[in-house]
Amino acid sequence: MTQRVFNVLFLCTGNSARSILAEAILRKDGEGRFRAFSAGSMPKGAVHPLAIETLASLGYPIDGLHSKSWDEFEKTAAPQLDFIFTVCDNAAGEVCPIWPGHPQTAHWGIEDPAAVAGTELECKQAFAAAFRHLKNRITAFIALPFERLDRTALTAHLHEIGRQQGATAMSGREP
Repeated sequence: MTQRVFNVLFLCTGNSARSILAEAILRKDGEGRFRAFSAGSMPKGAVHPLAIETLASLGYPIDGLHSKSWDEFEKTAAPQLDFIFTVCDNAAGEVCPIWPGHPQTAHWGIEDPAAVAGTELECKQAFAAAFRHLKNRITAFIALPFERLDRTALTAHLHEIGRQQGATAMSGREP
């Protein structure tokens, strides 16, 4: 029996740090079970260098990562999404497109490491913390028994994951 592969989109406003980190983590840790994507409502057009550095230093592939608009996922050739997670409060508060197929959604907000204005070490620590919080959420997500959960139970689990350590005030709510 072939296991179903789920398509997951991580959304952030700029698509340069948090959503990129999440895409890379799920791409590696969920390989074979999940296809990971990221996008932004107002993409910056470039991935933050510390996001790339953080991922590479931890052994996560960085090839193909790029900042892009969520408009790419409205096109007919786009993959049908099963899950959409917002990882910043701004994106959670925006009016999102109507996604075909009614994917499950949740808000997994964490602080923006790219917004840290400090020493190089403080900035690197912010990216390491963001990576750790996202990795913990994604680890919990991929461990869910999808085949045994109905939509309501799955939604409850997704929102609970969003309330894990490091969550912003809006986390755990529906985007």
